[in-house]
Amino acid sequence: MPPMLDFERIQKLHSLVLIKDILRKWFGLELSFTDGEGRVIGRTTEDIVPPQNDYCRLSLFSSEGYRRCTQSVRVLSEKAAAQGKLRRPACHDCHLGFQVCGVPIHIDGSYQGSIFVEGYARERPEGAAAATLDKKLREVAGAELSTDLGRAARKLPVLGPQDEERLGDLLELCASEIAGALGTRRPGAPFEQLVGTSAPMQEMIRLLEKVCPSDATVLVEGESGTGKELVARAIHDHGPRAAKPFVGQNCSAFNDQLLESALFGHLRGSFTGALADKKGLFDAADGGTFFLDEIGDMSPALQVKLLRVLQEGTFTPVGGTEPRQVDVRIIAATHKDLKAMVASGAFRQDLYYRINVIRVQVPPLRARREDIPLLAEHFLRRLALRRGEPPRPLAPEAMAALVRHDWPGNVRELENEIERLVVLGSDHPVLGADLLSPRLQGRPGEEGGGSAIDVGSHRLRHALDALERELISQGLRRTGNNKSQLARELGVSRSNLLLKIAKFGLQSPD
Repeated sequence: MPPMLDFERIQKLHSLVLIKDILRKWFGLELSFTDGEGRVIGRTTEDIVPPQNDYCRLSLFSSEGYRRCTQSVRVLSEKAAAQGKLRRPACHDCHLGFQVCGVPIHIDGSYQGSIFVEGYARERPEGAAAATLDKKLREVAGAELSTDLGRAARKLPVLGPQDEERLGDLLELCASEIAGALGTRRPGAPFEQLVGTSAPMQEMIRLLEKVCPSDATVLVEGESGTGKELVARAIHDHGPRAAKPFVGQNCSAFNDQLLESALFGHLRGSFTGALADKKGLFDAADGGTFFLDEIGDMSPALQVKLLRVLQEGTFTPVGGTEPRQVDVRIIAATHKDLKAMVASGAFRQDLYYRINVIRVQVPPLRARREDIPLLAEHFLRRLALRRGEPPRPLAPEAMAALVRHDWPGNVRELENEIERLVVLGSDHPVLGADLLSPRLQGRPGEEGGGSAIDVGSHRLRHALDALERELISQGLRRTGNNKSQLARELGVSRSNLLLKIAKFGLQSPD
């Protein structure tokens, strides 16, 4: 039997606490959960958290209204469960005509319930609509109502199309956070922290699925800013040492003496300033994984000591004479050409062969441009969560500029650019291209720092863009602008499809 949703643990997740505050502050909505059977968790007739919508509050505190509200949520839960393993917003009209919106929660691929909000309107009820709403409420809550329904209508949460889309994004983020916190990390589980659906990324992930269950030494290669440490963490988190420490050290961060002390520890009096014995990072990583970033910057003397750890599992602290035993998995990373360094004598050949048991190549961002909208959306959501505000969309021309840029700094540069956009556009509902860095506002290749792209690459990219644009355009016409259906047909997420629609300027009515 699949595990039950751990509601108490969910309530303590820092990210969900922030999102709850955002929903209350921006939309006047409360976050709620259902279990796998569609029952609202933590809600009984004796224990109801009143929503900010007075209509819902009055309905919930009547027996018939409580029954109908519960049924509305159950219908929403069934819609969410019917999505299979997808995670997208589902909506349902409650008995009063308000919206109930939620997304499914899957833990390790198993449906465990849903996360939802209820009681908002898409338009403020006026005239005949307000009279109909009052009549519906009196049918379930009794003929005599002391509440000022005119005031209730004025306080009613109303969400337009853009707000509702942001709400869906926040709910999807909640479900993702819950799945990550409660899921069992195991080999073969989705690498959700590695964002990208491009062919180079999928090829790398297929390799990681084979690498993770083993205990083999791994060499991660890639340009600066591609996310080599993220790949190393993914290997650790989905491997046999996931419950043990993950320790990382950048080999270019210290001089030779400090790096040796940091890695292997030292004894008191072994050098000036060594006032006490100190254990090194290899001691801290015992039983787990040691990530050595920029291993190409390690001196030949330290390369010898590292080789001994790999060959014998032993090392000697600085100033010590007795070797220590350690059991660690080594993951090394570099942006340098180690093979060329071996040929020039700058890197030991025997160490190179020891760390190059399995080689993982992290693709540069310019080689997976189709992932840029996904990454931009990911960073926008994460920054919005950190700042306690709903994520804001990028203008189509801004997204097009991001996709067009060559990104010499790779994913790290993109993340910095998105953060710059969010900070400079703090008072903008939509983040426009005018907020981009000057190097992104010009045409590719006009400024220094970008990689040159040959004419053939330009033609291929433009041809692929044109083909993708036509497929989406035809799909929108065929489905009657049903973006959820089209996303399923194309095999992409709804949010990714929306970004592509914006990128290609396909302004279709909702």
